[in-house]
Amino acid sequence: MSGLEYPAISPIIFSVGPVAIRWYSMAYLVGIIAAWFLVARNIKKFNLPITKAALEDIVFYVTLGIILGGRLGYVLFYGQSIFWQHPLEIFAIWHGGMSFHGGIIGVIIAIYLVCKKYGYKFLSITDLAALYAPIGIFLGRLANFTNDELWGRVSNVPWAIKFPSGGYLPRHPSQLYEACLEGILLFIILNLLWQNRYVRQHRGFVSGVFLIGYGCFRAFVEQFREPDAQLGFIFYHITMGQLLSLPFIILGAFVLYKAVKRTDLDLSL
Repeated sequence: MSGLEYPAISPIIFSVGPVAIRWYSMAYLVGIIAAWFLVARNIKKFNLPITKAALEDIVFYVTLGIILGGRLGYVLFYGQSIFWQHPLEIFAIWHGGMSFHGGIIGVIIAIYLVCKKYGYKFLSITDLAALYAPIGIFLGRLANFTNDELWGRVSNVPWAIKFPSGGYLPRHPSQLYEACLEGILLFIILNLLWQNRYVRQHRGFVSGVFLIGYGCFRAFVEQFREPDAQLGFIFYHITMGQLLSLPFIILGAFVLYKAVKRTDLDLSL
């Protein structure tokens, strides 16, 4: 079978002694810093009452939410008995295994906690976070590609790639599909919407669109992605990723509906 050769990309950027800096960890770091910068710019542009100290707290809580939620989500949704037989493996995140669905849940919980601390309106902060979450998703999927993981199903499309860990069979580069849809396209949609004053005034609008968009794009790309080896298809041709995306779509539709119906229209927090 024909197919494009997988580019010789090392998952390690550089190493100093036993310490290795990987593209995957750098994706998280750059994504968080970029979102931090852009949210700060929005605070200044729209004169939002978020102090520097509060923003730093939000970033800290969200970072914890991404890491803890992503890891625990993987253990619960995708993990096998190895985690129960060897519980310390749960903390060995350098061995791989993060769930984007779990990470989003972790961020939602983190934002709720920081809003309780500062008295901010929950959906006002989730809207700001949702605007730039696609940056991290985009970088994370590129890192999946460089790690030669989470590749797609065998295919004969002209752009199919022969991944080494995929048996050198031509496969859909599903990581890149997700990077384009959940990352680039979703980022463009959300930030174009944010330019509209109506959207900014209706708290939760952006959050709802984000949940719907991520859920739909993820469910769609799962049609091309190889199911996780330890799970396979859950039933028929439905994958765990599609099952987890359905609640996101439903919740997003509910949040969007409530946002449109909102009558307390303001930009306060």
